[in-house]
Amino acid sequence: MAKLLEIENLKTHFFTSAGTVKAVDGITYDVDEGETVAIVGESGCGKSVSAMSILQLIPDPPGKIVEGSIRFQDRDLLKLSQDEMRDVRGKDIGMVFQEPMTSLNPVLTIERQLTETLEEHLGLTGKPAQDRAVEMLGLVGISEPHRRLQQYPHHLSGGMRQRVMIAMALMCEPKLIIADEPTTALDVTIQAQILELMKNLTRELGVALIVITHNLGVVARYADRVNVMYAGKIIESGTAREIYHNPHHPYTLALLKSVPRMDQPRKAKLDPVDGQPPDLTRLDDGCSFRPRCGYAVAKCATSFPALESIKGALIVSCFEQKKVSMKSTRTPRARGAATARKTVRKAS
Repeated sequence: MAKLLEIENLKTHFFTSAGTVKAVDGITYDVDEGETVAIVGESGCGKSVSAMSILQLIPDPPGKIVEGSIRFQDRDLLKLSQDEMRDVRGKDIGMVFQEPMTSLNPVLTIERQLTETLEEHLGLTGKPAQDRAVEMLGLVGISEPHRRLQQYPHHLSGGMRQRVMIAMALMCEPKLIIADEPTTALDVTIQAQILELMKNLTRELGVALIVITHNLGVVARYADRVNVMYAGKIIESGTAREIYHNPHHPYTLALLKSVPRMDQPRKAKLDPVDGQPPDLTRLDDGCSFRPRCGYAVAKCATSFPALESIKGALIVSCFEQKKVSMKSTRTPRARGAATARKTVRKAS
């Protein structure tokens, strides 16, 4: 299958008064045509910034892409002018933003917001543009699409607004859609509907999809491949089956252990990820996960482990990856983690 998007050694930094924030610090991955790739990690790990970098939506200042390449259909997007990038956004690459209520314009009708993309990229106006908008609203499962066109975002529920955002991203039949936390503001039932809808659309239309989320459980049945990010880096990457059944990085294991499981007893306690994400302005040469890791050894403090191929398509960045196993009943705790939890319980 042909490569649609190829990102190599991408670095996006923010230069602030508090120091340089290395939000994205040398990530490399690709997306095939028609493939669904998930990018997973805690808040602040660089997921959304990596997506914004693809479309050159990083505010400058303070943000800047300082290194790397982003090739889309054999064109390096980082070498395009702003006018050329405007042609790419919406037409070749669609974007579904995190919160539809703040992404949609509250004073414009749904019709205007959908047809604006057609007018800008394809020159369609009037009845043809309206017919296309009705077609796309029906495709994403919105009832009475003709009536919805005359409504405003506040007339719609959260799930319907998200469907409008998906329809907007699909208006010009792009080759790639980036969905940035598309289900964050929705309840679990609607989350499943939206993800099922997006997966079906990728199958029917042959559109590649990048899903960005903090929840590994959300993408378990929808992603073909998963990239796990931590502190601006990809620390594990592989097929969804490899990641979920046999993770090799302690952080991936900790994320999986923290998700409630139907095959566990009802009274079983969750196994949370100890500690806090690191300060991205104060990263050293070692592994950024080591203060929270129960597998950490001395060399983790002095050098960052390179991504290493384990088997098949799985690559991992960990010196102790051979010791990590889903079979253990609980993940090993970082030194001092138990004491910290006791202190919190006493304080409360």
